[in-house]
Amino acid sequence: MSLRGRAVRLLPRIGLRVVDVLPGAVLVSRRAAFRVRGLDPDAALIIRRRSRRRHWFEREKALTSYAVGEHVAAVLDQYGVNLVIDVGANRGQYAKRLRRAGYRGRIASFEPVPDVFERLREAAAGDPRWSVHPFALGREDTVTSMHVVPGTLSSVLAPSDFGAERYAQLRAPAAQRVEVRRLDGLLDELTAGIDDPRPYLKLDTQGYDVEVFQGAGERVSDFVGMQSELALMQIYEGMPRLPEALALYEGSGFEVTALYPVSRETATARVLEFDCVMVRPGAARR
Repeated sequence: MSLRGRAVRLLPRIGLRVVDVLPGAVLVSRRAAFRVRGLDPDAALIIRRRSRRRHWFEREKALTSYAVGEHVAAVLDQYGVNLVIDVGANRGQYAKRLRRAGYRGRIASFEPVPDVFERLREAAAGDPRWSVHPFALGREDTVTSMHVVPGTLSSVLAPSDFGAERYAQLRAPAAQRVEVRRLDGLLDELTAGIDDPRPYLKLDTQGYDVEVFQGAGERVSDFVGMQSELALMQIYEGMPRLPEALALYEGSGFEVTALYPVSRETATARVLEFDCVMVRPGAARR
Protein backbone atom coordinates (compact mmCIF):
# COMPACT_ATOMS: atom_id res chain seq x y z
CA MET A 1 0.00 0.00 0.00
CA SER A 2 1.27 3.48 -0.84
CA LEU A 3 2.16 6.04 1.80
CA ARG A 4 -0.92 8.07 0.81
CA GLY A 5 -3.15 5.01 1.17
CA ARG A 6 -1.81 4.27 4.64
CA ALA A 7 -2.37 7.88 5.66
CA VAL A 8 -6.00 7.74 4.50
CA ARG A 9 -6.61 4.59 6.55
CA LEU A 10 -5.35 6.38 9.66
CA LEU A 11 -7.76 9.31 9.35
CA PRO A 12 -10.74 7.62 11.12
CA ARG A 13 -8.51 7.12 14.18
CA ILE A 14 -8.42 10.90 14.64
CA GLY A 15 -12.16 11.35 14.21
CA LEU A 16 -12.35 12.01 10.49
CA ARG A 17 -14.87 10.34 8.19
CA VAL A 18 -13.55 8.91 4.93
CA VAL A 19 -15.89 8.04 2.07
CA ASP A 20 -14.79 6.66 -1.30
CA VAL A 21 -16.00 8.95 -4.08
CA LEU A 22 -14.28 7.82 -7.28
CA PRO A 23 -11.28 5.62 -8.04
CA GLY A 24 -8.35 7.46 -6.50
CA ALA A 25 -10.56 10.03 -4.72
CA VAL A 26 -12.05 10.15 -1.21
CA LEU A 27 -14.18 12.61 0.73
CA VAL A 28 -12.83 13.53 4.17
CA SER A 29 -15.15 15.26 6.67
CA ARG A 30 -15.18 15.99 10.38
CA ARG A 31 -18.80 15.85 11.52
CA ALA A 32 -21.42 15.70 8.82
CA ALA A 33 -22.20 12.41 7.15
CA PHE A 34 -22.51 12.42 3.39
CA ARG A 35 -24.08 10.19 0.81
CA VAL A 36 -22.16 9.66 -2.41
CA ARG A 37 -24.01 8.69 -5.56
CA GLY A 38 -21.92 7.77 -8.57
CA LEU A 39 -23.07 9.33 -11.83
CA ASP A 40 -20.50 7.82 -14.19
CA PRO A 41 -16.87 6.67 -13.92
CA ASP A 42 -15.72 10.30 -13.77
CA ALA A 43 -18.45 12.04 -11.74
CA ALA A 44 -20.23 11.66 -8.40
CA LEU A 45 -22.95 13.51 -6.50
CA ILE A 46 -22.23 14.29 -2.83
CA ILE A 47 -25.22 14.99 -0.58
CA ARG A 48 -25.21 15.91 3.10
CA ARG A 49 -27.41 13.52 5.07
CA ARG A 50 -30.48 15.05 6.69
CA SER A 51 -30.17 18.12 4.51
CA ARG A 52 -33.29 20.23 4.24
CA ARG A 53 -35.48 19.44 1.28
CA ARG A 54 -36.68 23.03 1.05
CA HIS A 55 -33.42 23.76 -0.73
CA TRP A 56 -34.21 21.31 -3.54
CA PHE A 57 -34.65 24.07 -6.14
CA GLU A 58 -31.19 25.49 -5.48
CA ARG A 59 -29.78 22.00 -5.92
CA GLU A 60 -31.75 21.52 -9.11
CA LYS A 61 -30.41 24.79 -10.53
CA ALA A 62 -26.83 23.81 -9.76
CA LEU A 63 -27.25 20.35 -11.25
CA THR A 64 -29.05 21.74 -14.28
CA SER A 65 -26.32 24.30 -14.91
CA TYR A 66 -23.74 21.51 -14.93
CA ALA A 67 -25.91 19.19 -17.04
CA VAL A 68 -26.67 21.84 -19.67
CA GLY A 69 -22.99 22.67 -20.04
CA GLU A 70 -22.02 19.03 -20.47
CA HIS A 71 -24.90 18.34 -22.85
CA VAL A 72 -24.17 21.33 -25.08
CA ALA A 73 -20.45 20.52 -25.15
CA ALA A 74 -21.27 16.98 -26.29
CA VAL A 75 -23.66 18.27 -28.98
CA LEU A 76 -21.08 20.73 -30.32
CA ASP A 77 -18.58 17.91 -30.59
CA GLN A 78 -20.97 15.38 -32.14
CA TYR A 79 -22.16 17.88 -34.76
CA GLY A 80 -18.73 19.30 -35.56
CA VAL A 81 -19.76 22.85 -34.64
CA ASN A 82 -17.13 25.43 -35.57
CA LEU A 83 -19.12 28.64 -34.98
CA VAL A 84 -21.40 29.45 -32.03
CA ILE A 85 -23.59 32.52 -32.50
CA ASP A 86 -24.30 33.72 -28.97
CA VAL A 87 -27.34 36.06 -29.05
CA GLY A 88 -28.12 37.81 -25.79
CA ALA A 89 -24.57 37.37 -24.55
CA ASN A 90 -24.78 39.65 -21.50
CA ARG A 91 -21.27 39.68 -19.98
CA GLY A 92 -20.09 36.59 -21.85
CA GLN A 93 -21.04 33.95 -19.31
CA TYR A 94 -22.18 31.43 -21.93
CA ALA A 95 -19.07 31.80 -24.08
CA LYS A 96 -16.81 31.40 -21.08
CA ARG A 97 -18.61 28.20 -20.09
CA LEU A 98 -18.05 26.87 -23.61
CA ARG A 99 -14.34 27.55 -23.34
CA ARG A 100 -14.17 25.84 -19.94
CA ALA A 101 -15.96 22.83 -21.47
CA GLY A 102 -13.27 22.56 -24.14
CA TYR A 103 -14.89 24.21 -27.18
CA ARG A 104 -12.15 25.90 -29.24
CA GLY A 105 -14.11 27.01 -32.31
CA ARG A 106 -15.24 30.49 -33.24
CA ILE A 107 -17.78 32.40 -31.09
CA ALA A 108 -19.71 35.52 -32.15
CA SER A 109 -21.50 37.21 -29.24
CA PHE A 110 -24.20 39.88 -29.53
CA GLU A 111 -25.14 42.27 -26.71
CA PRO A 112 -26.93 45.60 -27.39
CA VAL A 113 -26.88 47.27 -23.93
CA PRO A 114 -23.79 49.57 -24.00
CA ASP A 115 -22.71 49.20 -20.36
CA VAL A 116 -23.09 45.43 -20.49
CA PHE A 117 -21.35 45.27 -23.87
CA GLU A 118 -18.24 46.86 -22.35
CA ARG A 119 -18.08 43.99 -19.85
CA LEU A 120 -18.52 41.54 -22.72
CA ARG A 121 -15.72 43.14 -24.69
CA GLU A 122 -13.40 42.89 -21.69
CA ALA A 123 -14.27 39.20 -21.27
CA ALA A 124 -13.42 38.44 -24.91
CA ALA A 125 -10.30 40.61 -25.10
CA GLY A 126 -7.77 37.79 -24.81
CA ASP A 127 -9.55 35.36 -27.13
CA PRO A 128 -8.83 35.87 -30.85
CA ARG A 129 -11.59 33.43 -31.86
CA TRP A 130 -14.29 35.26 -29.91
CA SER A 131 -15.81 38.32 -31.61
CA VAL A 132 -18.32 40.67 -29.96
CA HIS A 133 -20.99 42.85 -31.58
CA PRO A 134 -22.82 45.81 -29.94
CA PHE A 135 -26.32 45.37 -31.34
CA ALA A 136 -29.40 43.19 -31.07
CA LEU A 137 -30.70 40.70 -33.62
CA GLY A 138 -34.31 40.56 -34.75
CA ARG A 139 -36.82 40.16 -37.55
CA GLU A 140 -35.77 43.36 -39.37
CA ASP A 141 -32.96 45.90 -39.57
CA THR A 142 -34.13 48.80 -37.43
CA VAL A 143 -33.60 50.85 -34.29
CA THR A 144 -35.87 50.14 -31.33
CA SER A 145 -36.32 50.95 -27.66
CA MET A 146 -35.04 48.37 -25.18
CA HIS A 147 -36.29 47.96 -21.61
CA VAL A 148 -33.04 47.96 -19.63
CA VAL A 149 -32.85 46.67 -16.05
CA PRO A 150 -30.02 45.50 -13.77
CA GLY A 151 -28.86 41.92 -14.20
CA THR A 152 -29.80 39.66 -17.11
CA LEU A 153 -33.49 40.50 -17.66
CA SER A 154 -33.27 43.44 -20.12
CA SER A 155 -35.50 42.91 -23.15
CA VAL A 156 -36.86 44.55 -26.27
CA LEU A 157 -40.26 43.48 -24.94
CA ALA A 158 -42.02 45.22 -22.05
CA PRO A 159 -42.46 43.19 -18.86
CA SER A 160 -45.87 41.61 -18.31
CA ASP A 161 -47.84 42.11 -15.10
CA PHE A 162 -46.78 38.60 -14.08
CA GLY A 163 -43.12 39.36 -14.83
CA ALA A 164 -43.14 42.64 -12.90
CA GLU A 165 -44.81 40.96 -9.93
CA ARG A 166 -42.25 38.17 -9.86
CA TYR A 167 -39.07 40.16 -10.61
CA ALA A 168 -38.68 43.47 -8.77
CA GLN A 169 -36.07 44.76 -11.22
CA LEU A 170 -38.64 44.64 -14.04
CA ARG A 171 -40.90 47.20 -12.34
CA ALA A 172 -38.91 50.28 -13.38
CA PRO A 173 -37.02 49.61 -16.64
CA ALA A 174 -35.07 52.39 -18.35
CA ALA A 175 -35.66 52.95 -22.07
CA GLN A 176 -32.58 52.79 -24.30
CA ARG A 177 -32.39 52.95 -28.09
CA VAL A 178 -30.53 50.02 -29.66
CA GLU A 179 -29.68 48.91 -33.18
CA VAL A 180 -31.28 45.70 -34.46
CA ARG A 181 -29.91 43.62 -37.36
CA ARG A 182 -31.16 40.54 -39.22
CA LEU A 183 -29.00 37.46 -38.79
CA ASP A 184 -29.20 36.38 -42.44
CA GLY A 185 -27.44 39.60 -43.43
CA LEU A 186 -24.51 38.81 -41.12
CA LEU A 187 -23.88 35.11 -41.67
CA ASP A 188 -21.48 35.45 -44.60
CA GLU A 189 -19.30 37.80 -42.56
CA LEU A 190 -19.46 35.58 -39.47
CA THR A 191 -18.53 32.40 -41.36
CA ALA A 192 -15.81 33.99 -43.52
CA GLY A 193 -12.63 31.92 -43.46
CA ILE A 194 -14.31 28.77 -42.09
CA ASP A 195 -14.13 25.72 -44.33
CA ASP A 196 -17.47 23.90 -44.20
CA PRO A 197 -19.22 26.20 -41.68
CA ARG A 198 -21.29 24.31 -39.11
CA PRO A 199 -22.92 27.02 -36.97
CA TYR A 200 -24.91 26.61 -33.75
CA LEU A 201 -27.41 29.29 -32.69
CA LYS A 202 -27.77 30.09 -28.99
CA LEU A 203 -30.69 32.38 -28.09
CA ASP A 204 -31.24 33.99 -24.69
CA THR A 205 -33.03 37.26 -25.41
CA GLN A 206 -35.71 37.45 -22.73
CA GLY A 207 -38.77 36.69 -24.83
CA TYR A 208 -37.34 37.79 -28.19
CA ASP A 209 -35.87 34.46 -29.36
CA VAL A 210 -38.50 33.83 -32.05
CA GLU A 211 -37.92 37.29 -33.53
CA VAL A 212 -34.19 36.59 -33.77
CA PHE A 213 -34.83 33.17 -35.31
CA GLN A 214 -37.12 34.64 -37.96
CA GLY A 215 -34.40 37.15 -38.82
CA ALA A 216 -32.29 34.23 -40.03
CA GLY A 217 -34.74 33.70 -42.89
CA GLU A 218 -33.86 30.86 -45.24
CA ARG A 219 -30.34 30.79 -43.79
CA VAL A 220 -31.72 29.01 -40.73
CA SER A 221 -31.09 25.82 -42.71
CA ASP A 222 -27.35 26.53 -42.34
CA PHE A 223 -27.48 25.77 -38.62
CA VAL A 224 -26.75 22.25 -37.36
CA GLY A 225 -28.15 22.99 -33.90
CA MET A 226 -29.68 25.64 -31.70
CA GLN A 227 -30.63 26.52 -28.14
CA SER A 228 -33.57 28.65 -26.99
CA GLU A 229 -35.44 29.47 -23.79
CA LEU A 230 -39.05 28.29 -24.05
CA ALA A 231 -41.58 29.96 -21.75
CA LEU A 232 -44.58 28.39 -20.06
CA MET A 233 -45.47 31.71 -18.41
CA GLN A 234 -45.24 35.07 -20.17
CA ILE A 235 -42.69 37.18 -18.30
CA TYR A 236 -42.75 39.75 -21.13
CA GLU A 237 -45.67 41.13 -23.10
CA GLY A 238 -46.25 39.32 -26.37
CA MET A 239 -43.56 36.68 -25.94
CA PRO A 240 -44.44 33.34 -27.56
CA ARG A 241 -45.12 30.45 -25.21
CA LEU A 242 -43.48 27.05 -25.47
CA PRO A 243 -45.96 25.39 -27.88
CA GLU A 244 -45.75 28.21 -30.43
CA ALA A 245 -41.96 28.55 -30.33
CA LEU A 246 -41.35 24.80 -30.39
CA ALA A 247 -43.67 24.37 -33.38
CA LEU A 248 -41.70 27.03 -35.28
CA TYR A 249 -38.34 25.42 -34.53
CA GLU A 250 -39.55 21.91 -35.34
CA GLY A 251 -41.14 23.17 -38.54
CA SER A 252 -37.69 24.41 -39.55
CA GLY A 253 -36.17 20.95 -39.17
CA PHE A 254 -34.84 20.99 -35.60
CA GLU A 255 -35.55 18.24 -33.07
CA VAL A 256 -35.21 18.36 -29.28
CA THR A 257 -32.26 16.69 -27.56
CA ALA A 258 -32.97 18.06 -24.07
CA LEU A 259 -35.23 20.34 -22.02
CA TYR A 260 -33.85 21.74 -18.74
CA PRO A 261 -35.79 23.88 -16.21
CA VAL A 262 -34.39 27.42 -16.09
CA SER A 263 -36.68 29.04 -13.53
CA ARG A 264 -39.52 28.02 -11.24
CA GLU A 265 -42.18 29.73 -9.18
CA THR A 266 -41.20 28.66 -5.67
CA ALA A 267 -44.69 28.95 -4.18
CA THR A 268 -46.23 26.53 -6.70
CA ALA A 269 -43.15 24.61 -7.98
CA ARG A 270 -44.30 25.16 -11.58
CA VAL A 271 -41.66 25.69 -14.24
CA LEU A 272 -41.60 29.14 -15.88
CA GLU A 273 -39.00 28.51 -18.60
CA PHE A 274 -37.07 25.62 -20.11
CA ASP A 275 -33.68 25.75 -21.80
CA CYS A 276 -34.23 23.76 -25.00
CA VAL A 277 -31.34 22.23 -26.98
CA MET A 278 -32.17 21.15 -30.53
CA VAL A 279 -30.31 19.69 -33.50
CA ARG A 280 -30.80 18.93 -37.15
CA PRO A 281 -30.41 15.11 -36.89
CA GLY A 282 -29.17 14.62 -40.43
CA ALA A 283 -26.21 16.90 -39.69
CA ALA A 284 -24.67 14.65 -37.02
CA ARG A 285 -21.10 13.52 -37.62
CA ARG A 286 -21.25 9.73 -37.69
